[in-house]
Amino acid sequence: QVQFVESGGGVVQFGGSLRLSCAASGGIFSIYRLGWYRQAPGKQREWVADITNERRTNYVDFVKGRFTISRDNAKTTLYLQMNSLNSEDTAVYYCNRYPNPVSNWGRGTQVTVSS
Repeated sequence: QVQFVESGGGVVQFGGSLRLSCAASGGIFSIYRLGWYRQAPGKQREWVADITNERRTNYVDFVKGRFTISRDNAKTTLYLQMNSLNSEDTAVYYCNRYPNPVSNWGRGTQVTVSS
């Protein structure tokens, strides 16, 4: 079964940027539709963006124009470029298949936006 390891999170100031990475192993990365998800404190995990194997992308409204999802099939890695970050973006970010994620989620990477 495919496995995911997220990285790149950290503490960033309001309006700053981060680039998250997600290394995948154990599956056929190039054919998967993949997504980024996030879970803020006290809230349920939610979908943020996804990318098809043909690199078509979709975003939740509140990140459109600020976040960019991309993939490198040769490196079996998924990325999320996040710009103009605000306090509501503070969350643990995860990657997984989309729209049907596998059950073994990674540990995620924490993003904290400070004011």
